[in-house]
Amino acid sequence: MSETRSNPKIIAYLKPHCGWSRGVRAVMAKYGLAFEDRDIWNDIHQRVEMIQKSGQELSPCVEIDGHMLADVSGEEVEAWMLQKGVVNPTQTRTDVPTDRGCSDEEHAAQRGEIPVQFKE
Repeated sequence: MSETRSNPKIIAYLKPHCGWSRGVRAVMAKYGLAFEDRDIWNDIHQRVEMIQKSGQELSPCVEIDGHMLADVSGEEVEAWMLQKGVVNPTQTRTDVPTDRGCSDEEHAAQRGEIPVQFKE
């Protein structure tokens, strides 16, 4: 059985380095969903579009077939898609957490304050 029930049009307004955004990307990968990854950090036009569509400034925001999910985690996006029948349940796991932002260390590294050391 396929993990995806339909071919939804998905636009995700994300930051390249955000834990919340990584969670949304991980959920899309988990279900094999194609989506437009709109960079709101490096492209002001994408950020403005997100704010206009969602009515607020917090991210991530994910638009699925015209329905905007504003300021959501990957976990919330997944729950919504399961509830609406966009995807079928699966036991596949994600490679990153889908329910949290960046750690304090990751935030500091993004500002150039300390180097990030990843575990192997």
